[in-house]
Amino acid sequence: MKVLAALSGGVDSAVAAALALKAGHQVTGIHLVLDQSVQTNSATNLPCATTDAAAAAKRLDISFDCWDLSAQFGQQVVQNFIDQYAAGRTPNPCIRCNQLIKFGALVKKALEAGFDAVCTGHYARLAVRANQVELRRSQYLAKDQSYVLAAAGAETLAHCLFPLGKASTKAEVRQMALDLGLDLATKPESLDICFVSDAGPHSFLRSHLGERPGLVLDLNGQVVGHHSGTYQFTVGQRRGLHLGTPARDGKPRYVVATDPAAAVVRVGPATSLDVDWFEVSDVTWLVPPPSTRTTATVQVRAHGQSHECLVAHHPSKTVVELAQPIRGLAAGQSAVFYHDDLVLGHGIIER
Repeated sequence: MKVLAALSGGVDSAVAAALALKAGHQVTGIHLVLDQSVQTNSATNLPCATTDAAAAAKRLDISFDCWDLSAQFGQQVVQNFIDQYAAGRTPNPCIRCNQLIKFGALVKKALEAGFDAVCTGHYARLAVRANQVELRRSQYLAKDQSYVLAAAGAETLAHCLFPLGKASTKAEVRQMALDLGLDLATKPESLDICFVSDAGPHSFLRSHLGERPGLVLDLNGQVVGHHSGTYQFTVGQRRGLHLGTPARDGKPRYVVATDPAAAVVRVGPATSLDVDWFEVSDVTWLVPPPSTRTTATVQVRAHGQSHECLVAHHPSKTVVELAQPIRGLAAGQSAVFYHDDLVLGHGIIER
């Protein structure tokens, strides 16, 4: 096949491209430029990640190009991140980026350019059964990324390759990179939101949203503190509340809700965070959707625990009933449904 290998500048994508070559595919390397303001390499005057991606392509002896998707990324991912927090929600920008940019826009552009598939360094497995693509957890569960891939959709995933899905450990991948003579074999992983600086998301949001002061109230409506913006808080947060009035029972308090319109943050005890059902919207099913109710497990955070649940699917809404309560869910988070290691679908938590 004619394969476009997305090279991020990290070890995983470079090894994935090498494995695609080893499998006999005709491989071209591509680097997506998503942020024009990132740090540049003084020797090449290119972004550091671009330099590393180009070096990996040269070592693999494959052609290389850059595609600038920074405008789409800024509008569809970065601005959405800002807007969602301003509205009191807790989005996952990495999932949205995978859905709309790294797979949505990239796969579309690759197919238009005559490629058969896009190869990336994500840790997940794909299989085809009865002409239906299946997304499954990675063999290396500690690095499994099926959660952040689920929103991409079956039609897009049908044109993808994930060669690292059968890797057993990260050390195995790094050793393959060393064997290939790739300089980035020991490059550390990037785990933060790519467009947020080291100062953190609160500083990033403050620079875009400014000061929006308001009150922190307990569940009885008593003022227990002040804040400079509800966007600095998310449901379940305990640290950084700066409460002036301690709880009567002396126990810790957590954010239980935010109301941007009223500029109010509400706090309460840990028990007030327990949720035994929730609704999801914008559901993307990777398998035929359940006609009524189906048992499954649900994951609500990247690398988080899986929870047994019953999914009740209706034309207008999907309701998730949990076997045991989950603590600290927030609107805007992603819920991904599984049967064992098979991904069923993805939705956005609404209430």
